[in-house]
Amino acid sequence: MFLRKRLVLAACLLTLSVGLEASPAQTYDFGQPATAARATRSVEVVMGDMSFDPKAIRIKAGETVRFVLVNKGQLLHEFNLGDAAMHARHQQEMLQMQQGGMLMPTGMKAMDHGSMAGMGHSSEGHGMKHDDPNSVLVEPGKTAELTWTFTKATNLEFACNIPGHYQAGMVGKLTVSQ
Repeated sequence: MFLRKRLVLAACLLTLSVGLEASPAQTYDFGQPATAARATRSVEVVMGDMSFDPKAIRIKAGETVRFVLVNKGQLLHEFNLGDAAMHARHQQEMLQMQQGGMLMPTGMKAMDHGSMAGMGHSSEGHGMKHDDPNSVLVEPGKTAELTWTFTKATNLEFACNIPGHYQAGMVGKLTVSQ
């Protein structure tokens, strides 16, 4: 019995290590996540029904910003940092999550690994998880935070990539200057 438990444990560890190798940590050329304690300032962003307020944010390269995200709308919304191409790719992932039954109008449905496997999602890429460090989902009436250090001057967008939201105008300009 003791040997059997050790073999099961070894198999679990091997599976975990293979899974970790298959999905390396994603990096972003415009910066990286940070702790709220490192923030040099806070910016409140209010999410309405298909809108952000403010619509534009200016940041300096090297600055660490704590975004305080307040969802005053009736639907689940996302705050995602990236360029237009990143948002287009993420919108496809979000559409898959919606079609798979994980993304609901007002929240996320918890799914186990067994149900994810049946939908054609593997350990490669993001699968059926919403865990990108440059993104956060905020349920109606809730507040969330995302803290980010911006490393270089660039033009980005902050957007909600839930199917249809970006297209309805839920996108803002984020300018990082020297």
